[in-house]
Amino acid sequence: MMSKKILWRIITLSKETLLSISSNSLFLAFILLLIAIIPIGLAVKSKGKMFGKVGLLLTYIAFVSQLVYFILRWIAVDHAPVSNMYEFMTFFGIMLTGSYLIIHYLYKQIVVGLFTIPVSLIILGYGSVFTKEVSPLVPSLQSHWLTIHVMTVAFSSAILSISFATGIIYLLRTLDVSKLSISTFALEFVMYCLIVVIGFIGVSTYFNLSADEIEVQFENKQGKEETAVYTMKPLIVTKDAVTSSGEQLGVLKITNAIDAKKLNSIVWAFIVGTVLYAVILLIVRRPLIVLLKPLTNRVQPALMDEITYRAVVIGFPLFALGGLLFAMIWAQIAWGRYWGWDPKEVWALITFLFYAAFLHFRLSKGWEGEKTAWLAIIGFGIIVFNQVFVNLVIAGLHSYA
Repeated sequence: MMSKKILWRIITLSKETLLSISSNSLFLAFILLLIAIIPIGLAVKSKGKMFGKVGLLLTYIAFVSQLVYFILRWIAVDHAPVSNMYEFMTFFGIMLTGSYLIIHYLYKQIVVGLFTIPVSLIILGYGSVFTKEVSPLVPSLQSHWLTIHVMTVAFSSAILSISFATGIIYLLRTLDVSKLSISTFALEFVMYCLIVVIGFIGVSTYFNLSADEIEVQFENKQGKEETAVYTMKPLIVTKDAVTSSGEQLGVLKITNAIDAKKLNSIVWAFIVGTVLYAVILLIVRRPLIVLLKPLTNRVQPALMDEITYRAVVIGFPLFALGGLLFAMIWAQIAWGRYWGWDPKEVWALITFLFYAAFLHFRLSKGWEGEKTAWLAIIGFGIIVFNQVFVNLVIAGLHSYA
């Protein structure tokens, strides 16, 4: 009876109140996950179990708070909150937290959280730079199959991302990171890419809080006049683009086949991320992989390899369902065809084929250990490329961000 009263009170709250509570719940979850890294890190280095229990408790509370965000936003907007980049990346981050808790329940490896939770925080932070405003769904998004498709893709991608984290752990544990080699260079490059994403979050937040928006007018692919609102200083603009006052701007002018505004954001991310990475190296005076390796000293490489493989075994069929089957059903309803070689569709197929090859090499060629770890890292790179670069830069039917 009490639960029905609480549910009724939630439903009768105003839309603005629900969205406010929802946003605060997500922010609380972010803070709790940030704090949880400390006891989890201490648990990895100590023999006692207390730190691990505290870190796990904070992670569980954060996950519940994330679910509160998702449910309240769903009630407020009256549809599943997975229809734009902010909502999708947020749900992706939530599912990654949940996937880690599932893996910990099965394998009791607290160290996986030390590498998974920061990735989840980066994903949540990345999502937060996009607009949180609620707008009516365009006709192609008004389908239950969209919800099924996107949520399945996000959940499967999160499980596959666990293999990325365990692959990193495996390589840190087994490689001699004090020696320069192709493997250590590549692993350090992965760390650099993560810093670049953090740089994007930082520079986006800075421009959103301190800079004025700049309206840029240009001719789109259809030959029509279009206006883009830049929040970051325009370094890259579409050819012949001008401000509303007729002033030319930008350092590099590109074809209108590419979204110049979003490419501009990515360029800023690499600029700031590279500077941030250089500053970190100047402070610690050693590669990041050398700094992280001691955290894996108590890891069993064979167990990390097993978790990497099992995460792909679970995530791959789910991705096949969400990224291909459910997506084609939605495409038929939205656009009247099952397949159209849209950039997102092509990269979903590439992702599917890559993980199919992953399992083939693992089962038939005996690719274990280091080879499995590198395949998991490359697979995560493909997922990120699909969700970030393809969605933001290459114009297509899926460009709703």
